Amino acid sequence: MTGTSWDILLIGGASGVGKSRVAAQLADEAKGFVVEFDDVVGAVEAMTTAEHHPAVHHFDDIPDTELLTVEHVLNLQIATARALEPAVLGVVRNRLTVDVPALVEGDYLTPAAAAEAIREGRTAGRRVRAVFLHEEDPDRITANYAAREPECGEQTHRARVSAAYSRWLGDQAGLHALPVVACRPWDTLAARIGSALGGEKDRFGLPEVPGAPGA
Repeated sequence: MTGTSWDILLIGGASGVGKSRVAAQLADEAKGFVVEFDDVVGAVEAMTTAEHHPAVHHFDDIPDTELLTVEHVLNLQIATARALEPAVLGVVRNRLTVDVPALVEGDYLTPAAAAEAIREGRTAGRRVRAVFLHEEDPDRITANYAAREPECGEQTHRARVSAAYSRWLGDQAGLHALPVVACRPWDTLAARIGSALGGEKDRFGLPEVPGAPGA
């Protein structure tokens, strides 16, 4: 369908590592479009309450996460991401009905949800792929926040949480045999994502999709 190795591409990664920028670049190259999963998360939060869906409202009563330890915030973030896995699959299932390339990017895309999306895509005869971006240096993420959100001041605590979450995503991606790509150098990120996806093999014991790499 496209000149890429994917029809639907999931780009996961922690906050502040460059997902949105590279997703826009890849979507432009593929003549597709970007679904920002953060928008879906906002919709889910708006349509639910902490009473009935506490798993997606962990942060509602926390006015300032900087008062918590990095580990505490990280655990809440992981719990929220896991609770949102059905929403990830809902987005992918909808995109499987549309013959237009799409990228889904967001902080709350888990490798477990991505692996299931790939399986469902293969069953539907569509090339669903996933990649997780990694940045291990909290100072670099702090600088990214400063460039993107200068009005918020130095967000060092948030950056430390993001770096820890990035490590967790990378570990989980490894468990599901999904590619992890370092964010830097920035100018080669899109190409390195393409190389990582192009080198993927069928790791899920399912039939290869015609036209997919290795088919």
